[in-house]
Amino acid sequence: MVVRPWFRELLSALVLYGAAAAGIAYFAFHGWNGAHGLQAQRGFDVENARLYAELAVVKAERAALQQRVELLRPETIDPDMLDERARALLNLAHPNELVLLRPNRKAGSAEVRP
Repeated sequence: MVVRPWFRELLSALVLYGAAAAGIAYFAFHGWNGAHGLQAQRGFDVENARLYAELAVVKAERAALQQRVELLRPETIDPDMLDERARALLNLAHPNELVLLRPNRKAGSAEVRP
């Protein structure tokens, strides 16, 4: 079978350009929609912002707990904090005080708060 040279050149050029276009399209698609593409980067940015907000909340909680611990240190004990903790742990109250019982989230028992 005789193939005309111009037809062979045209066919080889189309195959070459088609393969190049398919490769470019493949990498462009995965660069936009892939696991590490531009769309995924937006999701990573949203997740990063959410985690930084959560980190700020946790840091605030930690600072509040550190402040309470500082009030209970033997060197600088706060009498009000000591009284609060002793009453909560020993379940003691003065006869003239009003005691409100709340369910404890951990064990289901009541906690006495002055």
